[in-house]
Amino acid sequence: MAKKKESDKRVVGKVYDVKLFARLMRYARFYRLQFLIAVVSVLSVALFAAIRPVLLKQVIDDYVYNRNAEQLLLFVMLMLLVLVFEVLFQFLFIYFANWLGQNIVRDMRTQLFKHLLHFKMQFYNRSAVGKLVTRVVSDIETIASVFGQGLFMIISDLLKMLVIAVVMILMNWQLALIVFSILPLLIFATKIFQKAMKSAFQEVRTEVANLNTFVQERITGMRIIQLFTREKIEYEKFKSINDKHKKAWIRTVWYNSIFFPVAEVLPSIAIGLVVWYGGLNAAVDNSVTAGEIISFIMMNNMLFRPLRQIADKFNTLQMGMVAAERVFKIVDAKEGEIDKGSTVVSSFKGKVEFKNVHFSYVEGEEVIKGISFRVQPGETVAIVGATGAGKSTIINLMNRFYEIDSGEIKIDDVNISAYPLHELRDQIAVVLQDVFLFSDSIYNNITLKDDSISREEVKRVAEEIGIHDFIMSLPGAYDYNVKERGVMLSVGQRQLIAFLRASVSKPGILILDEATSSIDAHSEKLIQEATEKITKNRTSIIIAHRLATIQKADKIIVMENGKIVEQGSHAQLLSKNGYYSKLYNIQFAQKQAS
Repeated sequence: MAKKKESDKRVVGKVYDVKLFARLMRYARFYRLQFLIAVVSVLSVALFAAIRPVLLKQVIDDYVYNRNAEQLLLFVMLMLLVLVFEVLFQFLFIYFANWLGQNIVRDMRTQLFKHLLHFKMQFYNRSAVGKLVTRVVSDIETIASVFGQGLFMIISDLLKMLVIAVVMILMNWQLALIVFSILPLLIFATKIFQKAMKSAFQEVRTEVANLNTFVQERITGMRIIQLFTREKIEYEKFKSINDKHKKAWIRTVWYNSIFFPVAEVLPSIAIGLVVWYGGLNAAVDNSVTAGEIISFIMMNNMLFRPLRQIADKFNTLQMGMVAAERVFKIVDAKEGEIDKGSTVVSSFKGKVEFKNVHFSYVEGEEVIKGISFRVQPGETVAIVGATGAGKSTIINLMNRFYEIDSGEIKIDDVNISAYPLHELRDQIAVVLQDVFLFSDSIYNNITLKDDSISREEVKRVAEEIGIHDFIMSLPGAYDYNVKERGVMLSVGQRQLIAFLRASVSKPGILILDEATSSIDAHSEKLIQEATEKITKNRTSIIIAHRLATIQKADKIIVMENGKIVEQGSHAQLLSKNGYYSKLYNIQFAQKQAS
C-alpha cells in the first residue's frame, strides 16, 4: 500500500512538470498563426471585459443621475459596441483554441500510432490491449481539452482578474480592499481543492484503463466465457472493477460538491460588504457614488467567477496533463525495432542458414539452444517437434520480431540484420495457424490494400491454387466482408484466404506454421493442394504437427526442448528409429484407432 501511495505521489508531482508542459506546447509550433490569434483574442477579451464596468459607472453617475438622455444614449451605444467586440473576440478565442487542440491531438495520435507500428513484439507481449487503446483514443482526446478548455481558458480568466483588479484599485481603492480581503479565503480553498483533485484524477485515469482492458479482453474471449459458463464469475468481476471506477469518479464529485458551494458563498459576502460600506459612505459624505457601487458589484462577479472557473478548468488541465504523461511514456519507450539494414535486393534466392543460434524471451531462460541448419534455394524443409520445442520461435527470429542472443541467421549468405526490416519481411510470407483477418472485404484482406496487386492477379492466383470457386460461392465473392477477425468464415476458409494472401505477395521464402491443424478434411485437402502449388520451386519452411502432411519435404528437422535432435528425409528418419520414428508411429497408431 505504501508503494502505491509513493507511486501516485510521483505521478501526480509530474503534473506541474515544466518540461512536460513545454513538450506539449512544442506541438503548437506548426500552427503559429492560429496560436497567435488565440493569444490576441484572449488579451482582447480581458480588455473589453474591463471596459464595460468603467462605462457603466460613468453612465450612472454622469448621465442617469444627471438625467442627460442624449449622452446616455451615446454611451449605451458605446457599451453595446464594446459588448459586440467582446463577443467577437470570445468567438475567435473559443474557435481557434479548440481548433488548435484538435490539430495537436491529431498529430500526437499519428505519432503515437506510428511508434506502435514499429515496436518490438516484447512490448505487446507484456502490454494489455485495452490500456493501449485507452492511450491512443481516450487519453489523447483528453489532451485536446488542455488547449480548448484548460490552458487558454485559465490564461483568459487570469488576465480578466488582473485587469479587473487594476480597474478596481483605480476606481476606489477602499472598496477594492474590501473585495480583495475575501480573495485569500477563496484562493486557499482553491489550493486545497486542486491538491485533492490531482490524485483523484490520477486514480480516475487508472480505473478507466483497467475497465477498458477488462471489457476488451472479455468481449474478444466471449466464446470461451460462454463455453465454460463463466458468465456469472465474469459478471461479478466486472461489477467489482466498475465499482472501483465509480468510486474514483465519486471522489472527484465529493471534492466538487464541497468546493463550489464555498466558492459561491464567498463572492456574495464580498458583495454584501461592498454594498454596506459603500452605502454608508454614500449616505454620509458622498465619498462613494452609486455608479461605483453598481460597478463594483459587476466587477466583483467578474473577479470571483473566473477564480471559481479556474478551479474547474484546472481539473480539465490536470486530466490532460496526466493523460499527456501517459502518452509520452509510450512515445519515449525504447521499444522500437532496430533497423540499420542497408542491403537491398530485388528478391531472395531463398538460401537460409542458422548458425549456432541462441535465443531467450526472458533473460536466462533459453528457448533456442544453439541450433544450426541450412535450407537451400527451392527446398521444402519441415520442422517438427512437441509443443514448446521452439518451432514457431524460428519464424519470429527469421522475421526479426525478436533479436537473437548469439549466433547468426543468414539469408542468401547475408546476415538478416543487414537487410532493412521492410525488405526482409516483404520477401518472407507467413501463413500462421491462427489466421488474423480484418473487418473488411476478402479482396482487401488478401492484398492488405497493396495497390500493386490487381484484382485480376488475385483471381488468377486463386484459380491457380484452387480456391477461386470457394470465394465465388460467398455472397459478394471477393467483396464479401468477413467482419472482425474473420468470424464470418470457418477456420479452414480463413486458412485458404491466408494461403492466397501469401501467394500473391510472391515471396522469396514461404513459411507455413501449423497451417493444417484444427481444420476439416475438405479444407485440409484444398490446403494440401494449395501448399504443393505455392511451394513449388520456392524455399519453404513448414512447421507441422501432423507428420502425414510433410512426408514429401526435402528435409525434416526434429526439435526438442529448443535443440535439433534429428535431421533428414522422411525415409531416413524412420530408418533411424529415433524421436521422429516414435512420434510418427504414435500418430499413425492414433489415426488407425480413429
